[in-house]
Amino acid sequence: MEDLLGVLIYLFFAVGMLALGYIIGVTVENRHFRSLEEREAKLAHIITSNLKTVSADQVIHSCAYVDGQAVIGSDYFKTFATQIRTFFGGEIRSLERIMERARREATVRMLEAAQTQGATHVYNMRLETSNIGRGMGAKKGLIMAEVHVYGTAVNAGNA
Repeated sequence: MEDLLGVLIYLFFAVGMLALGYIIGVTVENRHFRSLEEREAKLAHIITSNLKTVSADQVIHSCAYVDGQAVIGSDYFKTFATQIRTFFGGEIRSLERIMERARREATVRMLEAAQTQGATHVYNMRLETSNIGRGMGAKKGLIMAEVHVYGTAVNAGNA
């Protein structure tokens, strides 16, 4: 009887910790997405392009290299859900949200750097995912995604 009670307490604790991890993870993630939306709206006046050259009708007043980097880590619930999904196979949506947050955060950081340079455009914008996976070392940690976004910030006007 005592063994059954111990197992039930352990099971209740494990499920409770997963539920707590889920609630905290969703709250933090939603707060980050709201922050990104606000910051993106403030930077919407900076035009981004993956083109390598400025259009012929623009005069360049100044230009500078700008970049932004972000590393976003997973919460315990997403790591648990990812392990289960990996076992059964299929699309891992929780990792997609981590990658989206990392991409958007790195882009916003790059645009903030461009704004400090007085840029009106960012040309030749590139995005690199340099790491997605678990932490290094013998003890594997939570899943994380690292994104690097860079480009040329240009202060350009019409000719």
